[in-house]
Amino acid sequence: MAEQHLYDLIIVGAGPAGLSAGLYAGRATLDTLIIEGDTVGGQVTTTSVVYNYPAVEKIDGTQLMNQMQKQVTDFGVEIKHDEITDFDIDGEVKTLVGKNGKKYTARSVIIATGANPKKIGFRGENEFRGRGIAYCSTCDGELFTGLQVFVVGGGYAAAEEADYLSRFAKHVTVLVRGDHFSCPVLTAKRALDNSKVSVEYNTEVKEVSGDDYLTTATLVNNKTGKETVYHVDDGDQTFGMFIYIGTQPATKPLANTLDLDDRGYIKTDENGKTNINGVYAAGDVIEKNLRQIVTAASDGAIAATAAERYIMIQKEKQGVPIHAEINKKPAKPVGQTSELDQQENTTPHEGNWLPAEIDQQLQPIFARLTKDVQLLVLTNGTDLSNQLVSFVDEFASLDNHLHAEKEPAPTNVEYLPQLRLIDAEGNDTGLHYAGIPTGHELNSLVLGVYNVAGPGQTIAPEMVERIKKLPATNIRIGVSLTCHFCPDVVAACQRMASLNPAITATMIDLQHFPELRKEKKIMSVPATMIGDDPVIFGSQSLEELVSAVEKHHQI
Repeated sequence: MAEQHLYDLIIVGAGPAGLSAGLYAGRATLDTLIIEGDTVGGQVTTTSVVYNYPAVEKIDGTQLMNQMQKQVTDFGVEIKHDEITDFDIDGEVKTLVGKNGKKYTARSVIIATGANPKKIGFRGENEFRGRGIAYCSTCDGELFTGLQVFVVGGGYAAAEEADYLSRFAKHVTVLVRGDHFSCPVLTAKRALDNSKVSVEYNTEVKEVSGDDYLTTATLVNNKTGKETVYHVDDGDQTFGMFIYIGTQPATKPLANTLDLDDRGYIKTDENGKTNINGVYAAGDVIEKNLRQIVTAASDGAIAATAAERYIMIQKEKQGVPIHAEINKKPAKPVGQTSELDQQENTTPHEGNWLPAEIDQQLQPIFARLTKDVQLLVLTNGTDLSNQLVSFVDEFASLDNHLHAEKEPAPTNVEYLPQLRLIDAEGNDTGLHYAGIPTGHELNSLVLGVYNVAGPGQTIAPEMVERIKKLPATNIRIGVSLTCHFCPDVVAACQRMASLNPAITATMIDLQHFPELRKEKKIMSVPATMIGDDPVIFGSQSLEELVSAVEKHHQI
C-alpha cells in the first residue's frame, strides 16, 4: 500500500482567499494542495462584473478567478476537486477526509471554505427555486429576458446585480429592507441611476406563490404594515426574484472543532490563526466586518505567510530537511476555468467565432488527440442552423483530427439545429449539442472532443465500471451560455456518454428552446433532466450524476 503523502499545507477552498493563500504558499515553495468541493473561484464566479478590484477597472468575475488560478498553478500548486467532510486537525499531522473516504494529510491547514448565499425563509422560497426564485444573475439572468425582475437586498451585490439584470429584464425593482442601501454611495448609484431600475425601501417579501412558475408575490412595508400583492404582468408566464441578502459560512463540519462566533464564522487572530495550532482560516468564512474579494485575497496572503512560519518551525523541531523546489513544474488548472482562459465571454454574432489566440491555447489539448472525430451538424434550414455550421467549420479548422460535416436532420430528432460528435468508426458517441456551444460551453465542446478522440479526463477505475454498467439513458442538460456552473455538469454527463454507448448527453441552450423550458418549468440553470424524472437544478458532481442515473433505473 502506497505511503500517505504528507503535504506541507492543504488549503480547503479555491475562492479568492484560497487561491491567494496558494499563490503565497507556492512562491514560498511549500508543498501545497488546494481542495475545492465546487467551482474554482467560489462566489466570485457568480458575479457579473467586478468593479472594485485594485488596478482593474472592471472585469468579469470568472475571468478574474481564471487569472488568479493560473498564477497559482504556475507555481506548481495542485488543485483537486473533493468535498472535505471530516477534519482531524488537533495533532501535528492534520488529516482531512473527502466525500468518498479519500484521506489527505498535511502539517498545516488553511480553511477558506467561504460562504453560501443566504435564504430569507419566506413561504414559497424553496418551492419556487429554479422556477422564478434565483440566486445567481450571471447564471439565470438571461432566462428572464423581457420579464419583470425583483432583487431582494440592500448591499453591494443587490445594487450591482440589479444594474446587471437590467440588460435582460424589462424592469428591475429592488426591495430594500431598510431605508437606504448599506453599500457605498457610488455602488448604490449603479442601481439608482439606472432608468430601468426602481427601489422600494422598508419592503420585505412575505410570500410567493404560483402554479408551475412563480406568478404572485406578497410584499409588506415593515414600517406601516401595508401589504402589496404583485401579480405577473399580462402576457408573461412568470417573473424573477433574485435574492442577495448576504451569506452563511460553510463551517458545518467544523462546528465541534474550531471556535466559531454565534453566526458560525471562524474566530481568528490577526494572522489568521484559529484556536488550533497549525490551523488557519481566511476569507468570507472568518469573523470580520468586510467581505470583499480584496479582503479575502489579503486574508489568504496573511494566513499563508503565518502557516509558512509554523511549518518551518515544525520541520526544524522534527529535524526534517527543508527541500525547497524552486523550479517546481507548473500544475494543471482544473474545472471549467481550466483550458480557455478569458474565453468565457466570447459569443460573437458576426465575423470570426473564435479569437485569433484560441488555436495556441488549445494546442496542448489537441496535441493529445489520437483519433479523428466528425463534427456532424444536423441542419434545419434556420438562421441558427447556418450559424452553427459556420461555427463548426471554424472550430474544425483548428486541428486535422476534426472534420466538419452537415446533413438535413431526420424528422425524429428533437432540439435542432444540433451538433453531434461521431467517432472514427462512424458511431454516434452520444455527445450532442443543441444550439451553438460558445461562451462557457466552448469548454464542454473541447472536453467532449478530448474524451472522444483523446485519452479523456481521468476518473477512478471503479467509477468507470459503474458508468459502463448503466442501462440506456437519455440525459439533457439545459444551460445558459453565461452560466459558470453549466459546463462542469455538461462535461460530467458527456463523460458518461463517452464511456457508455447506451447513454446520450445533450447540451441544450435554453434560450433557443423555450418550449422545453415551458414543458419542464425551468427558470434556473444548470437544469439536468434524466429521462422523465424531475429536473435536477444546480451544480452536480460526476458521483451525484451517476447516482441519479442509478436511482432512475433503481440500481
